[in-house]
Amino acid sequence: MDPVTALRRIAFLLERSQAATYRVKAFRTAAAAVDAMASGEAAERVAANSLERVAGIGPRTAEVIREALAGEAPGYLDRLEAEAAAEPPVKGGEELFARLTGDCHLHSDWSDGGSPIEEMGRTAAELGHAWAVLTDHSPRLTVARGLSPERLREQLAVVARLNAEWAPFRLLTGIECDILPDGSLDQEPELLERLDVVVVSVHSQLRMDPEPMTRRLEAAVRHPRANVLGHCTGRLLAGRGRPESRFDADRVFAACAGAGTAVEINCRPERRDPPRRLLRAAVAAGALFA
Repeated sequence: MDPVTALRRIAFLLERSQAATYRVKAFRTAAAAVDAMASGEAAERVAANSLERVAGIGPRTAEVIREALAGEAPGYLDRLEAEAAAEPPVKGGEELFARLTGDCHLHSDWSDGGSPIEEMGRTAAELGHAWAVLTDHSPRLTVARGLSPERLREQLAVVARLNAEWAPFRLLTGIECDILPDGSLDQEPELLERLDVVVVSVHSQLRMDPEPMTRRLEAAVRHPRANVLGHCTGRLLAGRGRPESRFDADRVFAACAGAGTAVEINCRPERRDPPRRLLRAAVAAGALFA
């Protein structure tokens, strides 16, 4: 088995299981180190017992490399594959998953995601997706390293270069744009015009009174550059949790339907947002979904 493939697969499975970012990064770093070696160097280092002298390769990753070069399936990879197989999609999920061709809400390590853009694009293509949307955070969400206008312009250039290499797979440009308290969006209008997809989400003042929160969401989803309303209640189900924001869902989903702004179905285990009762309300309103 190719050691780079094994290390990348382990990193993917760790990230899929929501392992700590530093663990994921360790395997990605080791994969990059092996990939940069001259032909035959990894095998020579195994023979000389010097793998761990290479920057970025530690005891666990060295073990994976040795097993892969010996023609074995690395034991750690086998264990992670078995754990992943033990958690199949919920009933009906297989059919829905097979119909997916892309994802409209993804964060890279440019903001608070755990993976480089290049790794995300390769993985999406390997999963059979035809496209994906890169939606790093907007400037005011400093805790998530939101992208300033300057950094977003830099990212657009990076995406253009990668798309030239990746065709026919396409990485669409985007942003998860903060909805400010007055319903306006947290990015320069000129930049919003350049993006393929704009996800609008609330990350501040989540306990605002229902009427102003309703007006805030209505204004945002009616913005001419808004395409998707992200995790509309803001709830968190893991850890200490966080309650849902309160708003008039019928009014907000009617505004989404009228403006053509899709309601996001956020499937992260700690969010699962909107909850089922609001999904039913969005269906009744005639809203689109992302």
